[in-house]
Amino acid sequence: MLRLPDAWTWDFWLADTGQEFHLFFLRASRALGAPDRRHYRASVGHAVSADLYNWSLLPDALVPGDRPAFDDIATWTGSVISGPDGLWYMYYTGISADEGGLVQRIGLSTSEDLIRWNRHPDFNVLGADSRWYEKLGESSWTSEAWRDPWVFWNPTDKMWHMFVTSRSNKGDEDSRGVVGHLLSNDLIHWEVTAPVSQPNCGFGVMEVMQVEEVEGRSVLLFSCPHPELSASKREKETRGGIWVAVGDDLLGGFDVANAHLLSDDRLYSGRLVRNRSGKWMLLAFHNQDANGEFVGEVSDPIPVTWDDDGHLVLVDSGPSLQLVEDIARTEITEVRSYVPPKVARA
Repeated sequence: MLRLPDAWTWDFWLADTGQEFHLFFLRASRALGAPDRRHYRASVGHAVSADLYNWSLLPDALVPGDRPAFDDIATWTGSVISGPDGLWYMYYTGISADEGGLVQRIGLSTSEDLIRWNRHPDFNVLGADSRWYEKLGESSWTSEAWRDPWVFWNPTDKMWHMFVTSRSNKGDEDSRGVVGHLLSNDLIHWEVTAPVSQPNCGFGVMEVMQVEEVEGRSVLLFSCPHPELSASKREKETRGGIWVAVGDDLLGGFDVANAHLLSDDRLYSGRLVRNRSGKWMLLAFHNQDANGEFVGEVSDPIPVTWDDDGHLVLVDSGPSLQLVEDIARTEITEVRSYVPPKVARA
């Protein structure tokens, strides 16, 4: 588990070198007092682990840019992939003072060693395309959703794909959450295309998406809190949390309307990762305690499996969820000198 005494930690993403897991996470000072203030003070922290349990803290990876910049208020959730040129690519979300932080965009930083990151000079910041996606002011939604990029290579069409949290410009206002989609053949130039899911599936927004092949089945993982479910879905569901939808393949056919809860909102922003033995595990951040108070720490890994109904489920979330209720949490704050190992990327 990763808990910092001076900062809340929440959304995160991972890079695996084959020897170490690098965790990039949103962080903001606990001195802010009110946890809701963290969103407009977020930077990207960095920790490393050999086993997904014990973490060592490294220097922060990214901080907000100097004004004027698309990320001059805060840097939000992203993903990291290893490029064919030997660089690591981190796509991440930024919000700017120009729109009061209400418009989200995607930027890119690259690194040779996962430690030192530089904003890419040739990358054009990506925003929502009004041909398919809702823009600020086109509904009662309070922000323009275009965040949480998840990037992956598809060997079938030999293209890079990016999924983003977005909202359709069609459908019921409280149920416009869709999987935004972009394409690239070089990781620098991206084309926005139509979403790969449909609106009116019960979600106002689908956050922190991830798509993976888990034991031969394509799954879309995303998060949505209870207040941002559609009105009709809130009548059926008592809680929000981490959701799973099964798809035809990595690029679509996701049955979002029948997505099921992998975990309620005591955990949030889950990521599936394979441990060193090849078993799929879920990491998430501890979100709410028994009193509904924000916690803000990254969980230990929890095994997942398929049940008889074809649902991806947690094998045993009890120990991890118990930590949410435990006020005597372990503080893992080891800081050490770090030299990247010279190994081939996974």
